[in-house]
Amino acid sequence: MSDQLADSAERLFASQVSKTVLQAADGGHWPTALWAAVEDAGFTAALLPEESGGFGASAAEAFGLVRVAAAHAAPVPLAETMLAGWLLARAGLPVPAGILTVAPVRRDSLALSRADGGWRLAGTAARVPWGRRAAAIAVVAEGPEGPMVACVPAGAFTIAEGRNVADEPRDAVSIDAPVTAGRAPVSPAQLRAAGAALRTAQMAGALSRILAVCVSYVQTRVQFGRPIGKFQAIQQSMAVLAGQAAAAGAAADVAADVAADVAADAFAAGLDPFVVGAAKARAGEAASIAAAIAHQVHGAIGFTQEYELHPLTRRLWAWRDEFGNEAEWNALVGHKALAAGADGLWSMITEAA
Repeated sequence: MSDQLADSAERLFASQVSKTVLQAADGGHWPTALWAAVEDAGFTAALLPEESGGFGASAAEAFGLVRVAAAHAAPVPLAETMLAGWLLARAGLPVPAGILTVAPVRRDSLALSRADGGWRLAGTAARVPWGRRAAAIAVVAEGPEGPMVACVPAGAFTIAEGRNVADEPRDAVSIDAPVTAGRAPVSPAQLRAAGAALRTAQMAGALSRILAVCVSYVQTRVQFGRPIGKFQAIQQSMAVLAGQAAAAGAAADVAADVAADVAADAFAAGLDPFVVGAAKARAGEAASIAAAIAHQVHGAIGFTQEYELHPLTRRLWAWRDEFGNEAEWNALVGHKALAAGADGLWSMITEAA
């Protein structure tokens, strides 16, 4: 991401995301001013080509924006709106204004069929991010001749509200309505990989901030007459935490590079589930280890809702399970490694890298 874009994103989220905003979001209040600032900056349209109202940012730049937002625990669907807009634009469909999201997130079955000269979508999708707030949902479903993207506007679906451990909306969506649809640039499996890549970037962003918060705390918290960062046990824990944050950052870079490799086609053919799966699983592992260390270093204060660590680690725990957890992606990576065999494993790893 360019320095100018990174600085712009950092200034925006630093000024707009406060304790008051985060606590209100936990209570179900929508951060209107924050979202308006994000839209005005053009961040939601970062992946859209200029002809669709975007500025055609690279996948790496878009991932960078997502990482900055996550480092501030911004309670808005930036990643989902980016991805949904890209899907609709690539399918040749108009991109609605406002909040957008994607489905399916899990292995749900949504059926797209011909009806009255158009298309009809039917089915239920679980744990759809920000479904209740969405102006439209970009749904990837198998059609009669292959994967299609359907644009499902608000009012054409019903919601059963739910939340993840970070208090972000994760809703069950039921659809049985006529829709507009176009040829999908990705399959449902690749959509899942795209979501996993974005969650990897978000975990990396949150972990970078958690590391900074912990470094500041151990340098200023005094016990037995000196900062606790002077104690060897704390230093060892901080070294592990730094290593895990670096590993998550490297995993996010790999996921972004995979998307960037195909330039204008962005997430499409370049979304190798082997590479994305390895990145998501590694970031999820880092999230588990690093969150535990961060709270051990802080003690009880880290669990208080008012403290900065609280919203960051809750998002880590939520994001590691979305679009596939470590067990699911590690199983896929393991099966591919076994299929490659002893002679093909090394070439598979190096070609993926």
